[in-house]
Order: sequence, then C-alpha cells, then structure tokens
Amino acid sequence: MKKFEGYMKGVDLGGWLSQGSYEKEHLDSFIHEDDIEKLAGWGIDHVRLPIDYNVLQDEEGSFIPSGFGYIDNAIKWCKKYGLHIVLDLHKTQGFIFDDEEYIGFFKDEVLQERFYRLWEEFARRYGKMTDTLTFELLNEVTDPEFSPTWNKIIRTVIGRIRAIAPELKILVGSYWNNSIDAIKDLDDPYDENVIYNFHCYEPLIFTHQAAGWVKQMYKDYRIAYPGDVKQYLKDSKDLQMDYMDHSEIAGEGYSAEYFVKRFENAVKFCEEKGTTLYCGEYGVIDYASPEDTLQWFKDIHEAFEHFGIGRAAWSYKQMNFGLSDERLDGVREELIKYL
Repeated sequence: MKKFEGYMKGVDLGGWLSQGSYEKEHLDSFIHEDDIEKLAGWGIDHVRLPIDYNVLQDEEGSFIPSGFGYIDNAIKWCKKYGLHIVLDLHKTQGFIFDDEEYIGFFKDEVLQERFYRLWEEFARRYGKMTDTLTFELLNEVTDPEFSPTWNKIIRTVIGRIRAIAPELKILVGSYWNNSIDAIKDLDDPYDENVIYNFHCYEPLIFTHQAAGWVKQMYKDYRIAYPGDVKQYLKDSKDLQMDYMDHSEIAGEGYSAEYFVKRFENAVKFCEEKGTTLYCGEYGVIDYASPEDTLQWFKDIHEAFEHFGIGRAAWSYKQMNFGLSDERLDGVREELIKYL
C-alpha cells in the first residue's frame, strides 16, 4: 500500500478548538508555539487539529474571523517547525459524534449547505497548501443508517472543494465512529487525492476502561494489557460490549499480530481502490497503567509499520489521553519512539 507521505507519525491537538472551553482565555492559551516546538522534538511529522464548527461559524452560518485566526497560528507554527497539519472538522452544525440526539445534519439540507460553505471557505483560505496541509471532512459518523446520505454528502462537498482546491489531500471516514470495518461501505474515492480514514481504540475495554462517557462501562473497571484473552471476552459480555469485541483473532494473547489481522482487510480494500489508509486517532485512557499503555503503543506501532499506515495519536495533553501528562513521565521517552 502506498504511504501517506508527510503524515506517517502524528499527534492530535484535542481539547483546544474542539471538545474544550470556547472561552477566549482557553482558546488563546491551551496550545501555543512552545507546544508545537515540543511535538516536533518528539520526532513526529504532523499534527491533527480537531475544530468545532462553532469556533468558525455562528448559528446562522456566518463566519467568525477570529476562529480562523487560531488555525492560521497553528499553520504558522507547524511551518516553522517543519510539521504538516490535518484540519479535522470534529463537529458540524447538526451533528456531534458523541451526542446520539444531535443528528439533524443528515436530514437537513440547510445544515448540509452550511457544511459545504464552511469547506469552501477552508479551500479558499488553505487550498493552495498542498505540500503541508490535508482536509478531514468530518469526525466519526455514527450510525450505519447515515451511510448512503454521508456518501452523497462526501461527493458533493469534495466537488465543491475541488472547484477551488483541485489537488489538496482529503481524508474520508465511515460510520461506527470511523470504524475500520465500515471502510468497505465508502464509495470509491472521488479522485486520487482522497484517502480513507479510520480510528483504532481496540480492545475498547482496555483503552476506554472506566470511561465515564461509555454507557455500559463500569466506572471502577480495570483490565491489564495484554492480559488474558478469555478474561477480555468474558468482561466484554458482562459489560454488554461484546459487539465491539474482536478477541477471536487475538489467538493466545493480544500482540502486534492482533492489530495486523484487524488492519489487513482494510489495507487490501484500499489497494483495490487505488488509495491508502490513515488512522486519525488511537490511544489509551489515563486509567490504564503507564506500562500497559507503553506495551499497547508498541504493538499497534508494529502493525502500522508493517503496512505503512500513517497515523495520529490521541492526544497531546489532557482529554483523559494526554501523552504529555505527568502520568506518563516514566515511560514517555520510550513511548514516543512508537508513535
């Protein structure tokens, strides 16, 4: 599979322009040039920047110039330290990936038009930066029922972007929150500059142990990695999360080979479609031990390298997954080798 050059080793900047406070004080201070300099020192080649629509558009769809200013700063800092950047629209008006009631975007043409206009504005502002910047259309479409509509929206929005930015790389993800299993239901790439995108937090009961936002999860739940496969299967059933469980391919235990098996069908599909594969999010919650977190990163890194898959780890700081947080001080020097 061909490589996504310039986007092989990255880190997400979650919690800044998305999933954080929208107060000016937070937006002005959460990420600054020093952070980008530090990330460059980790040996990565890009950052993924999640952005919520309301930083850039008001409720009538009008643009907010100051919101684009934060993006401009991020691009400027990344250029200074030799990093590429993915602009990820994390939430759009009418759809939020972590709110099952907020799905009107897929039924409302007015909201879809605001989405198209926002991407046209991105294209006008940044569409010539083909050597340093990539667009990601929308984070984590949820239900399979949205797939036919989402495929139509993808084709429409890329067509409108292409009228302004004909060669910029564009990332496209599928349903089940960018599941690798759902990539097969994406329409054929619009053109040679479209790349399929997935997220990987498997096994979920490890990477999201005790996560307060996972409905079925016990708040005091803990499990080790690699752990015992039989225990993973039992706990997945007890938590009513066995529909997300893929332990049948783990063999005698979780390892790099598990991730190779999880990725291989999608890699083959991308090769057949003439495109490549990118993992926009992967990581481990801060309730896991630093040692288990390190081992998980080692294993998934080996699979990424095996197939030549570009990726960005979630997330730089805080957000329950912070790679720069104090909890990882004892393993960080080694861990960043496996980004």
